[in-house]
Amino acid sequence: MLKISTKLINLSNYIAACNSYEALGVAPSVYDRLRKARITVEQMIEGDTPVYGLNTGLGGNLDYRIPKDEIPAFQMQLLRGRAVAAGEPLPERTGRAITLARILSAAIGVSGISVETFDHLVQVFNSGLSPVVPCHGSIGAGDLVQNACWALAILGEGKLWYNGEQVDAVQALHKAGITIPTLQPKDALALNNHSGLTVAVSASALHEAKRALEMIKAATVLSFEGYGANQSVLQDQLHKLRNAPGQSECAQWMREQLEGSEHDPRRVQDPLSLRTVPAVTGAAQHLLDQAISVWEDEANGSSDSPVAANSENMLSTINFHSPALALALEAVSLSLAGVANASVQRMQKLMNPDLSGLPKYLTPIGNGSAGFVPTQKTAASLLAEIRRHAMPAILDAVPVSDSVEDMAPMTSLAARKLTQQTESLKLLSGLEALVSCQALDLRAPAKTSKLAGSFRTALRQTVPMLSEDRAISSDIETATNTLATYCELASQPN
Repeated sequence: MLKISTKLINLSNYIAACNSYEALGVAPSVYDRLRKARITVEQMIEGDTPVYGLNTGLGGNLDYRIPKDEIPAFQMQLLRGRAVAAGEPLPERTGRAITLARILSAAIGVSGISVETFDHLVQVFNSGLSPVVPCHGSIGAGDLVQNACWALAILGEGKLWYNGEQVDAVQALHKAGITIPTLQPKDALALNNHSGLTVAVSASALHEAKRALEMIKAATVLSFEGYGANQSVLQDQLHKLRNAPGQSECAQWMREQLEGSEHDPRRVQDPLSLRTVPAVTGAAQHLLDQAISVWEDEANGSSDSPVAANSENMLSTINFHSPALALALEAVSLSLAGVANASVQRMQKLMNPDLSGLPKYLTPIGNGSAGFVPTQKTAASLLAEIRRHAMPAILDAVPVSDSVEDMAPMTSLAARKLTQQTESLKLLSGLEALVSCQALDLRAPAKTSKLAGSFRTALRQTVPMLSEDRAISSDIETATNTLATYCELASQPN
């Protein structure tokens, strides 16, 4: 059971909680903090001090003061007026991930959310229900538009995922035995103005980027062995001469993975796509680790505005604005494009007999055989996709709300394109693994690493060596799935 208290959550635990149906537990200290913040909310309602979204309008309507007796009715109006997200629904697990993100940040105790509404969030999450949320709307500044759709769904307006199907929200809540609460003052803003969607889609993007990078690293080891690359470039003493982020760590990982392989270098120096793996892939690993750390700060913090900062006042914040996370996601995308380019270059070098010493296009029959050369087009197409998704999204914000909101980091868009980029990178990894296994078969080294031996054995159970030209589209998919399974098993603790 995941216990909501003061303990910080990491990316792995968050993803596991969203993918499972294990119930959340809430520590009593969380309710103490929620009740304390509610005292402040109630005091501000009774007073004359303007508080954003509590007794004032939002955005361009900031100067409008909401009469005290209209504040309760304003709660649903606030949500309905902002539920304008559009497009295909996000994956089922995303709505669930938004709910968990809001629970975690609300548990800090400064949002002003009522205990009843907080409990409702926990009940919805524990029931396994997931709001249906359209994919377009957030500009990374509070996720207002998509959060409104998410919030209305859990309040019975909209649709929820129920047993894998989209059903009427009221019907799904009724079947789950959940009673819809009446929103109290500040509840609507607490459900609307937060970065739950950003946290959710960024978590998924980083999780998939981690898996894709593990796959491309494994494929790189296979290429090293298939090419017969000079492993002396991986020596620890060389990488300690420059303290480049991730370089020494990646070189050490490569040395460990290549242990037991045949090492009889054919050249003093290999092409840069092989020689510079520690620098290129190490930098990507470093940036991914850094982005995960930034995400964990976001997930464990409060993105609310305003907040019950003390017992006497509520203050507006800038914590809904997430440029640090957006920049971290963009950095990962850019670095993965460099890693992907190296992958394509390695495959081409493996097919070049003047460089690899292997048959042209890795075909054992020669003559007019195409061998693996057509896959260079597939690789180039995948690389173009990967590069397209590496183009920054954070430069494209347009001023909105009468130009009051004149800046936005576009964080969720950066996350969504990273997710799309990793799908192409996984396929490219599978293709490189397929090509390098053919090279290993043709080179037939006396010794291979554990990684190369295990993967090649697993792959050859379903995909035979290319001995004559044949359609290999399904082989690429099989190699990708086999590589993903290998990396997943390799990452599990012994």
